Amino acid sequence: MLKALEKDFGALASEYQGQAKVLVPAEQIVAALTALRDQHGFEMLAALSAVDYWPQREPRFHVVYEMKAMKKKMRLEVRVPLDGDEPVMDSVIEVYPVANWHERELWDMFGIRFNNHPDMRRILMPEDWVGHPLRKDYPLDYEEVQFSFNFEEIEQRKPRPQD
Repeated sequence: MLKALEKDFGALASEYQGQAKVLVPAEQIVAALTALRDQHGFEMLAALSAVDYWPQREPRFHVVYEMKAMKKKMRLEVRVPLDGDEPVMDSVIEVYPVANWHERELWDMFGIRFNNHPDMRRILMPEDWVGHPLRKDYPLDYEEVQFSFNFEEIEQRKPRPQD
């Protein structure tokens, strides 16, 4: 199966401690997942997520598909590397309809846009939200949590109302 993916789709396959992983070019993802479903028995897209490797730009992102072949009791991690700050790739909803909301979440949280997606809009954040919160370069603007070991330090920095 891994050799077929390498030959047919230009994938890079590897295995570590019995777990297979395949790197597939973005332009081949729909065809590769179709082949996995139809020819190799991977009937389930169990999860879809992403990784941001910022400040690295090439690839900045990996879109990660967790595939399962229930009858064969196999799992396969399929990764798609994407470069730059405005990543775009094709939607796999036609192959695995469950990808619909997962792709929307990746758009909302990471800013990864999916071509041919029927409803590419935010799913977790408000429509008027600016930015994508799971990107590593997203500004945090948070207040540090106060614990017993850093009480005095935080107490000194806390903003106080002016009298």
